[in-house]
Amino acid sequence: MAIAKAERLMNLALCLLGTRRPLSKRELRESIEAYLEAGSDDSFNRMFERDKDDLRELGLVIETVENLDGEVGYLARRDSNRLPPITLDAEEAAALGLAAKVWQQARLAGAASGALQKLRAAGLPEDVDPYESHGALEPHIPVHEAAFEPLMLACRDRRPVVFDYRKATAARPETRHVEPWALECWRGHWYLAGWDRDRGAERVFRLSRITGKVRARAGRYTAEVPDVVTVRETVAGWAGEIADRSALIRLRSGSGYPLRAKAVSVRELGDGWDELEIPYGHGLDAWLVEFGPDVVVVEPAELRADVVDRLRAVAKG
Repeated sequence: MAIAKAERLMNLALCLLGTRRPLSKRELRESIEAYLEAGSDDSFNRMFERDKDDLRELGLVIETVENLDGEVGYLARRDSNRLPPITLDAEEAAALGLAAKVWQQARLAGAASGALQKLRAAGLPEDVDPYESHGALEPHIPVHEAAFEPLMLACRDRRPVVFDYRKATAARPETRHVEPWALECWRGHWYLAGWDRDRGAERVFRLSRITGKVRARAGRYTAEVPDVVTVRETVAGWAGEIADRSALIRLRSGSGYPLRAKAVSVRELGDGWDELEIPYGHGLDAWLVEFGPDVVVVEPAELRADVVDRLRAVAKG
């Protein structure tokens, strides 16, 4: 049975790599003997979807394309599935091993392990063990949001997605059509950077505000994907890491230590309150709301108004 599945996967991969145009499910079924032997359409569809997901897990980049008639086709472009020669030194291999050990989820751990195996085949030094311990700290990046895995796969496969997103200042979620670029973690929160098709501009979405399921959509990206450095700068700006002004806040004594760490100056006011001057950039209002009644914004007025709007939205539920 294992041999039969491996042969079926190999045949599917060869079909997708060998075609110059997208092949529909019907054409793939007619081209692969194992699919012809499927007892019913439902049996074939289940088999095909499992095989397609298995090939993607193995690293094959499979594109989903919808033609003018609405029929969905699949292909794997050779230029997207070609791995250049890779030479890694011991320090670079150690960094990859550290990254592979970060993930706690079994699905991500398997993907990381598979990636290291491919790098080994592409030139990773045989005398380097990527999983060897290189320090006393064991890194972990927790992922609690259900949207993380489908968005990670969509970023990897360059597939547009649709999801319902609730802004901090909105009472109800809105449907967003997005071309996902990358996921970034800031201050323990995960953010998605991508192109918002409805607004025609790049946007950053906090995963904890995505409601319901993330649905993949067929078709190609319409906007150019920036390099990873640009994406990180975008997320940093939206997460409040890039500040060009200062804000004055009052903070309850003995609370808000992350804010105190960012403060430019701290002055004791008495009666259990301190006054802090902190950097002010995009996203600061959302961060301040997390501290609830322990924070009062003094100035600027626009920041105070944004925090009040967010608190009112939370109160409305």
